[in-house]
Amino acid sequence: MAEKNRDIKALFLGPKGENEKFFSDMLTYLTGDHLSWRRYFHPDDPPAVTPEDMSDRAYQDTLQTTRETLVDLAAKLQEASMPWFSPRYLGHMNSDTLMAASLGYMLTILYNPNNCAYEGSPATTPLEIEVGKQLAALMGYDPRRAWGHITSGGTVANYEGLWVARNLKSVPLAVKRVMPGLVSGLSDRELGNVPHDAVLDLLDSVRAAGLMDDLLAASVRGEGVASHESGMLLVPCTKHYSWTKAADILGIGQRNMIPIRVRDDYRMDTEDLRRILGRLADAGERVLAVVAVAGTTEEGAVDEIHEIAGIRKDMERRGLCFHLHIDAAYGGYARSVFVDGEGRFLPAEEIRKTMLESGVTGPDSRWPSPEVHAAFEAFPEAESITVDPHKLGYIPYAAGAILMRDRRALDLISYFASYVFEKGDDTPMLLGSHIMEGSKAGAVVAAVWAAHRVCPLHIGGYGRVIGSSMEGASIFHRALVAAGSMKARGRTFRVRPLAAPDTNIVVFALNEEGNTSLEIMNRLNRALYEQCSYKSGPVYTNDFIVSKTSLSRSEYGDAPIRFIGDLGIPTGEWTGDAEVFVLRSCVLTPLLSMGEGGDSQAELLLGTIRSKLETALERLVN
Repeated sequence: MAEKNRDIKALFLGPKGENEKFFSDMLTYLTGDHLSWRRYFHPDDPPAVTPEDMSDRAYQDTLQTTRETLVDLAAKLQEASMPWFSPRYLGHMNSDTLMAASLGYMLTILYNPNNCAYEGSPATTPLEIEVGKQLAALMGYDPRRAWGHITSGGTVANYEGLWVARNLKSVPLAVKRVMPGLVSGLSDRELGNVPHDAVLDLLDSVRAAGLMDDLLAASVRGEGVASHESGMLLVPCTKHYSWTKAADILGIGQRNMIPIRVRDDYRMDTEDLRRILGRLADAGERVLAVVAVAGTTEEGAVDEIHEIAGIRKDMERRGLCFHLHIDAAYGGYARSVFVDGEGRFLPAEEIRKTMLESGVTGPDSRWPSPEVHAAFEAFPEAESITVDPHKLGYIPYAAGAILMRDRRALDLISYFASYVFEKGDDTPMLLGSHIMEGSKAGAVVAAVWAAHRVCPLHIGGYGRVIGSSMEGASIFHRALVAAGSMKARGRTFRVRPLAAPDTNIVVFALNEEGNTSLEIMNRLNRALYEQCSYKSGPVYTNDFIVSKTSLSRSEYGDAPIRFIGDLGIPTGEWTGDAEVFVLRSCVLTPLLSMGEGGDSQAELLLGTIRSKLETALERLVN
């Protein structure tokens, strides 16, 4: 298929159902195509349902009950669902879905494939392997060596990444028991700090000797965590909550999870990371893994992965080795903005020039920043990466993915030989044997595959969609900065964004001029949130829908001090169990920057905030 730029407005059903005819025609065609498949499977077989059956009263009553149930469901969905499709929805990490993905899902669900085993999904298991290679290539991995598959979401993908890291860490000590000659002369401390690729080379030697079963029995997989010290797990304080659960589920223990503080740009403080790793190295402690985040859940911040990779090299020279995982559940698909159709990582100026020439961004665009650009370029340094197609991939739920740089690591989590493939090709017969889940829907795999086919993973495909959403966030952020303050009922309120967005999340808060109480400021922003969310009544009455979060001192340390200071709150308010309540807008829609007027759309949003502020003030007074 020739690589051409994709027209964003032709990819989605549209806020007003503008592409209704295409969507309806395709849905009718696909349904008919499926029904033909049923009819022509052994066409000489008699029908199981006869005209007499259909005329029976119970039969008709059953159809009528089904009809009424679906009509009732449709009413409930319309009444209470969130309008992800609308540019007015700027709340959580939810969005409209690509038509190709939705239609692909609807079609495939009629076939109901189960991608656990090949015989339950001979059509969609190969698609999952293909999609895994596509995503691996997007992350900068060599798809011939890498491994990737679809999960139910980023949480399970994070579990799998840590699962592999935990099992890998125990391999050198297990080798000492099974084939001691391979590691002779190495102390236990050195065996706990063998570099990732060297461990996989040890696996190759054990596999060649036919002793893999013995090795696995001697590893943490066979003997359990009580017999194998995995080491510390280092995560930024902006981590997703799944990491806390992972430490529990995989037996690492939450006391062995060390939080790394963040700066006031909400990226990992790499100097804090260096300090803690140095202390652990001096103490002879093991480090299991360091997790970097590309698109934090609350702020959309991108950790400086290039700096983290550099620190790891320094630590390896000091004899401390660990697994590097990138939690790019939110930001992973944004790497499509950075690569061309040949997979070449593009310079920042070329990205901006391409985006400007294609009408995606305006001349004022400064995204990506040098730090964000360098972070995305460093993705291949990680051993594993989480990415969620159901976020910036605009895929129906539930679709996450885990990607591993070297597929040899699969043997550590496989319960059948990981290299047993169908007919000598690259399709495993039992996908479920070396993933965390068992039964899994082939329909969501088909949705991802169809989306990638229509909207390729490069700057002319997904890059245009995601680049437009980044531009929308930049427009909104610039408008907040330019506004500075706003008036309501004769009173003046400061408005400040938390930080310049690394991706397409804009966090902000308001405070009345002269107010120095954090509690009062939080009360104001809670009242404003209630006017811009489901809490104020049916969502279809809202002009502007946001989400919210709180940044606590216990988790974020002193990172928010500059922010609250800009809003007029003194440092003395940031003590004890203090937290700041903020409004949060995920600008996933690519349409915010594509209408008439560009920045004028952000001005409309600010006007809505002013209107809601007046209503919020009324509620606070009453």
